[in-house]
Amino acid sequence: MDKLHNKHMDRLFEAVLTLETIDDCYAFFDDLCTISELKAMSQRFQVAEMLNRKSVYSDIVKTTGASTATISRVNRCLHYGSDGYKRVLERL
Repeated sequence: MDKLHNKHMDRLFEAVLTLETIDDCYAFFDDLCTISELKAMSQRFQVAEMLNRKSVYSDIVKTTGASTATISRVNRCLHYGSDGYKRVLERL
């Protein structure tokens, strides 16, 4: 993450931390992201939740429509990443 860490990214994350409701999130992310970007992020998070529950790839593909490449990438992040998914999944 160090390669991404900079004052502009910090400012974006500070903005995200000010969001208080689901409606705040919808409004902010609707302005910030394209529909495709939001769908991709949502899909990756759904994949992470399913992998965390030990779902098999074929079920994840069927449920989410994610490619096996996306599932593999999310799986790598869950096991060898920055623990971002793990932190959030533990808090939900």
